[in-house]
Amino acid sequence: MLRRREVMAGAAALPLLGLAGRAGAGTATVLRAAPARVQLAPEGYPETEVWAYNGQLPGPILRHERGHVLQVRLENGLPGQDSTIHWHGLRLPNEMDGVPGLTQAPVPPGEAFDYRFALRDAGTFWYHPHAHSVEQISRGLAGVLVVEERQADRPDVDGDEVLVLDDWRMASDAVIRDDFGAWHDMSHAGRLGNFVTVNAAPEYRRKGRRGERLRLRLVNTATARIFTLRFRGMRVWLAALDGMPLEGPEAVEEVVIAPAQRADLLVDLVAEPGEEALIASVERDGTYALAGFEVTGPGRAARAAPAALPPNDMPMLELGQARAVPLVMEGGAMRGLPEGAVWRGSKMDMRALAEAGQFWAFNGMAGMAEAPLVEAFLGETIRIPMTNRTAFSHAMHLHGMHFREVLDDDRLGPWRDTLLVAPGEVREIAFVAESAGDWMFHCHMPSHQMSGMMNWIRVS
Repeated sequence: MLRRREVMAGAAALPLLGLAGRAGAGTATVLRAAPARVQLAPEGYPETEVWAYNGQLPGPILRHERGHVLQVRLENGLPGQDSTIHWHGLRLPNEMDGVPGLTQAPVPPGEAFDYRFALRDAGTFWYHPHAHSVEQISRGLAGVLVVEERQADRPDVDGDEVLVLDDWRMASDAVIRDDFGAWHDMSHAGRLGNFVTVNAAPEYRRKGRRGERLRLRLVNTATARIFTLRFRGMRVWLAALDGMPLEGPEAVEEVVIAPAQRADLLVDLVAEPGEEALIASVERDGTYALAGFEVTGPGRAARAAPAALPPNDMPMLELGQARAVPLVMEGGAMRGLPEGAVWRGSKMDMRALAEAGQFWAFNGMAGMAEAPLVEAFLGETIRIPMTNRTAFSHAMHLHGMHFREVLDDDRLGPWRDTLLVAPGEVREIAFVAESAGDWMFHCHMPSHQMSGMMNWIRVS
């Protein structure tokens, strides 16, 4: 494994930027989205102008306990752009979901909006804008919300750490490139960066004793990069996906995390004292260390495999009575839209769609249609078989509710809010329409979302 990703000559480790502490029940938090300058690139390069919450990359980690009421005021200090906050993966009132034009009015520069809702589920979640998403997320607007189990239900670990995986498209002078509407990104894999970070540093570093058990909360805030992670010098159990605990921790040697997905790992450091335990990213040109744990001794005795995290209170799926609403994904480079698609009420050919910046379609519709993909009754179970006829993978995200993948013989996969659908795949999900309102359903590669891959679901 290579020690560190070096996309600019002379790269060196960055210090970890400060993160906010725990917030108690009823504590109001201000998140101000505004320009800031940070040492994102290695020392020796100039500071990078970013957009950040409270001047921090990543944004402040908000820690609450399950059952607390989250109170956050968004202050928009951005230059000339509206914004919102979407609380990704949370089951919350529709008016708190942060989608401009669907669940709330956009927040203009100089104005504020108050979010307030109870935290129903324990788990690892994150927050980001849902306005001008490609630019605002790519410039740095993203943060993590950790909802902890009640004290008696927490796992027996020696540390609880958040690792935010991201990439940045930067020029050699450490300036973030402003090609946010590039047609190549929109019609291909999305906006891929050339500089990978963990918690806004080229590599996460920590010391730990042999036998130490850690809870690592991995969050992929990149707009297009799919991380394939492998491990050395540690025993790893996958304990939760997208904030939702698995029925039991699963021993793993590799974890794939698509944009917007999260994975909670329970990790035992088993490298010998003086060695390093590593988490590395597998990419085309090699395998790169992202997180290193310098192991010291004397070590702790080996532990038994960890117990399951306490489950959240999830609804019961009724597959036998479920209505199926198919979704067909088409478009993009190499496959295109030979039959055209409907955009803003008009049928258009590929050339006209491309000139309008639209390259993808769901069921022959590019972008948000006037009618929802699904109109569901409150409490109804809906099945959505998704067919990917494009040449690229898509991370499909449902707002406000979680789903389970329907496998062979109607077996069910784990609860998720984002599912990666590879080219040529058919993946089916099922969810209970448990929350009234209009909810987005879209690809979470924002370059794909802005160029056609978004729709919505109405629950009433």
